[in-house]
Amino acid sequence: MGTYQADDALAALGDPTRRAIITCLAERPRAVGELADELPVSRPAVSQHLKVLKNAGLVTERAVGTRRIYRLDPAGVAALRDQLDAFWGRAMAGYQEAAERPSEEKP
Repeated sequence: MGTYQADDALAALGDPTRRAIITCLAERPRAVGELADELPVSRPAVSQHLKVLKNAGLVTERAVGTRRIYRLDPAGVAALRDQLDAFWGRAMAGYQEAAERPSEEKP
């Protein structure tokens, strides 16, 4: 089981193919071949992207016969959401503070 790493997760999601994989896995768990059928990349490329997502703590895998089934890691996704919520909260607090600050009067 992977450990969520905030910087790794954000970096991993910087790639559009990995975001597409996350979108597919949000619907349901899938094997590499199923993901490759839905994306404009090869199976080996999907496997490499999944490795990055797994190392970032966003995806887990389990063996089913000769296949590996990938799914989102709920703990990693929740940790990423918490991080984004905290970032959003700080941004909105800063905006509110700036909006409520009285403008300086000119002489």
